[in-house]
Amino acid sequence: MPVLNSTKTLHVVDPPTVTREGVGIFDYTDHFTVFHYGRMPDTIPGKGEAVCRMAVFNFTMLEEAGIRTHFRRFIAPNQIEFTLARLPDPATPPGAPVRGNYLLPLQVLFRNELPPGSSIHRRLAAGELTPAEIGLDTVPPVGEMLKRPLIEYATTREVVNRFITPQEAQQLAGLDDEQFQVLRDTTFKVNELLTGHASKVGLSHCDGKVECLMTGSQQLLVADSPGTPDESRLMLNGVHCGKQVLRDWYVRSGHEIPTGQLIADGVPRDRWPEPASLPSDFLPVMTDLYRSLSETWTGERHWDAPPLTAATRTVASVICR
Repeated sequence: MPVLNSTKTLHVVDPPTVTREGVGIFDYTDHFTVFHYGRMPDTIPGKGEAVCRMAVFNFTMLEEAGIRTHFRRFIAPNQIEFTLARLPDPATPPGAPVRGNYLLPLQVLFRNELPPGSSIHRRLAAGELTPAEIGLDTVPPVGEMLKRPLIEYATTREVVNRFITPQEAQQLAGLDDEQFQVLRDTTFKVNELLTGHASKVGLSHCDGKVECLMTGSQQLLVADSPGTPDESRLMLNGVHCGKQVLRDWYVRSGHEIPTGQLIADGVPRDRWPEPASLPSDFLPVMTDLYRSLSETWTGERHWDAPPLTAATRTVASVICR
């Protein structure tokens, strides 16, 4: 079951019911997504396996630290089996009690620093956000390292996800006060572990997100793929190690797809313009970047990729020129 807004393909092995969780398999593909457009026209060879191996490493690390996740097993080279929960019924009013297991229609975002590309800068400049709303005294400069992580909340089941208040997030997810605090505490712990590992291998873990499911026994499990370049912003010596590189190219080259405006104008999805393809010489550069990142992160050698320092230098000279 391909999901156009995702880089993963879902296969349902055992459907969940109200009384029990199911089993699914994620196939990590070589697709990438930017601008809420969905899957872009190109694929990056090797990306899916590189990201999958990072996800497996992270799930194992989180489980060993006592954080329960939906991960069940690795199916080499680019699949994981996981605990599958139901999607909330869209007709259920926010805050209404939900029986059985369900995927929280919510993402919890954490920010450790505010590098170029962070949505915080754009939202502050547009007046959509004030420093006080995110616990800051003044408008932060680009690249600022924060004294403590910022937490924000956003929807996940809308055409374009939107930021919401903590109160709205708790109501949307159908959590009581204790459960919502567990969600926050889990997010801080996940961030702490991922950021600590990033520092250990020489990377900056600028920001990321956590998604969770609720089991039928009312336990939160960390879901999705935390700490991978599809979910976290990882940098080495000021160079992005993920899709921000490609997003920046689309913007600088004038090929950005204005999805927000298209949606606001009511343009049907099938009438959106087709995205431009990447220059052919970008693809092997991005392959090396993802594989180098994966080998650096996991400590495993599968492709004999160049050192990450060399891969990011190439990115800076070829793609960021």
